[in-house]
Amino acid sequence: MSRQNLRQTFGEDAELYDRVRPAYPRELFDELARIVGERPRVLEIGPGTGQATAAMVQRGWSVTAVELGAELASVLQRKFPAVEVVVADFDTWDLPPADFDLVVSATAFHWLDPATRVQRCVDVLRPGGALAVVSTHHVAGGSEQFFVDVQSCYDRFTDDAAKGGLPAADDVPHDPEGLAETGFFGSVEFRRSVRDVDYSTAEYLELLSSYSGHRALTTDRRDGLYECIGGLIDAAGGSITKRYLNQLSVGISLNQPLA
Repeated sequence: MSRQNLRQTFGEDAELYDRVRPAYPRELFDELARIVGERPRVLEIGPGTGQATAAMVQRGWSVTAVELGAELASVLQRKFPAVEVVVADFDTWDLPPADFDLVVSATAFHWLDPATRVQRCVDVLRPGGALAVVSTHHVAGGSEQFFVDVQSCYDRFTDDAAKGGLPAADDVPHDPEGLAETGFFGSVEFRRSVRDVDYSTAEYLELLSSYSGHRALTTDRRDGLYECIGGLIDAAGGSITKRYLNQLSVGISLNQPLA
């Protein structure tokens, strides 16, 4: 399935996505506030149903959100009536004037066109504005033996199973989107947060159903994969622990620094 089609799968069950996708660590937004100030005007790209939006709304930040999926956008608007929600593809959206203090994209930046995404973000920033990218990585830790054993399920039921196991958090590059190499920023700052989340069998299978690659499988393959994974979790006592690494990269534009 193409990248464009995979992008569309997230909106197929917006309520599921909202229920199972974890929020982001508060400390990352504490760090972001220290970098850009407490009252930025924000453009958020690919908010989904608001897993990162919530932290910004709670701070009283003014947020305009551009979301590709109409169903996801509907849930987002219902949850956060004060947010201006635009249903559009950021790659082709007619850009507004350059008066945003901050552009944020949380676990969505990699879906944008790599040839134009940074330039388009910079184009909507006021002088001295910032681009903040949050990336999410599945890393070694938690129920480590389960994540070794579960590879056999993916080998049986998918064609593009990942090989080599999960990386250690310390082995994940600090600048996965390469912001420091673009030449658009006077400085780039990095922060990271590692956390463990517990899932029951049913909760973990629901989480998997929110991922584009799993949704793209045929029904027979997906059912077989979930039966295999569910059996492993049940055999491990009915729950597993998953370790996440969230990384924050903040590029400050080359113009005057943020006040």
